[in-house]
Amino acid sequence: MVASVTCEVLLRVQPPHSTEPMSHSLTLTLLPATTSPFRHRHPFAVKPLRLRSVARRLKPALVRACHPSQQMGGNGNKETKRSSWVEPILIFARSNVLPLALVSAVALGLAYPSLGCAADKYSVSKIGPFGIFVISGLMLRSEEIGAAVDAWPVGLFGLVSILFLTPYFSRIMLQIQLQPQEFITGLAIFCCMPTTLSSGVALTQLAGGNSALALAMTVISNMFGILIIPLSIAKFVAVGVGVTLPTKQLFKSLVLTILVPLILGKVLRESFKGVANFVDKNRKHFSVISALFLSLVPWIQVSRSRPLLLMVKPRVFLVAIGLGTFLHLSLLVFNIIAVWSLSVISGGRKSIFSLEENATALVLVASQKTLPVMVAVIEPLQGAFGEAGLLVLPCVAAHLNQIIVDSFIVNILRSRDNSNNVKMA
Repeated sequence: MVASVTCEVLLRVQPPHSTEPMSHSLTLTLLPATTSPFRHRHPFAVKPLRLRSVARRLKPALVRACHPSQQMGGNGNKETKRSSWVEPILIFARSNVLPLALVSAVALGLAYPSLGCAADKYSVSKIGPFGIFVISGLMLRSEEIGAAVDAWPVGLFGLVSILFLTPYFSRIMLQIQLQPQEFITGLAIFCCMPTTLSSGVALTQLAGGNSALALAMTVISNMFGILIIPLSIAKFVAVGVGVTLPTKQLFKSLVLTILVPLILGKVLRESFKGVANFVDKNRKHFSVISALFLSLVPWIQVSRSRPLLLMVKPRVFLVAIGLGTFLHLSLLVFNIIAVWSLSVISGGRKSIFSLEENATALVLVASQKTLPVMVAVIEPLQGAFGEAGLLVLPCVAAHLNQIIVDSFIVNILRSRDNSNNVKMA
């Protein structure tokens, strides 16, 4: 009886022009031969198939077939290496749009002042604040404001701190002697501003605080600030500088620059459901646009005041930056002590002030000051307090510093919460 062997070989061949990595498979099916009862070998018996011999014959073809796949792997490695250092940069840029936009605006104004001066002729600086508050109105959710009603005592004290207590720090700033004096005056005006439009709410949310309360304090303080800011500047800054503030003109300017675009954005959101859905789905993109609008103002101011800025010694500017950082740290300490005192007076651990999410929202929001409103205030003054660029520049640095400092605080709070969660688990 003749021994039979069946060998089945399956090779997948890649098309000649394909760029996809080629997969290969080799299937050998060996069926055992039926053994003959006779011990001698039949002259026509098929010689047994050895796998080693088949592999030796197919080896050159397999090597040649795998060659394109190795080339593709090499290109893929290069692309991976390239993306390995590009992606972290993009992530950092997306996470720090506002600081990068402000720093870039100042650098552009110093390097190419002619562009900013040309934009100033077409009143581009007025477009920035208007666009910022239109976007703020579009992004404002009514239900989030209503959710802060339960924590109204905390919110009420936050408004008092923002609009009535922290402006007193401007008198302390005016006691400092520094040339040019506009640096000190600008920081003093900065103390009279309401809280930031977006940074405080975003940082509160990252820290796990009451974001609805933070949003309510932000909106209400900026709306009431239209009435109170002119009075605060006249009382705390204009008296110290010896300047009579045009209160009516400033009030009119704030209404047109802040209140009207804010209401316009809110009306568009509430009138058209599609607008609200589109804005909510693209909140990050609108935040980027808002940051770009904000960067228009320091760009034009620095371009206009470049000759004066170049006359300032670097040491003096570093001192102004340090003063802005010290101002924010002072406001943080003040609000922390105030929250702790109120929680002790109103019931200790059972007090609404002692809840960590409420305290976090109050301290972060009440300790920040907004740059767009500062710019909207300086524009109509027409140089009453000095050169506008010199007034704005230290406040740009102060705005960046408070975001950086509070980011570190938020990271500390988040790491502490994560460690507590691990212990509880």
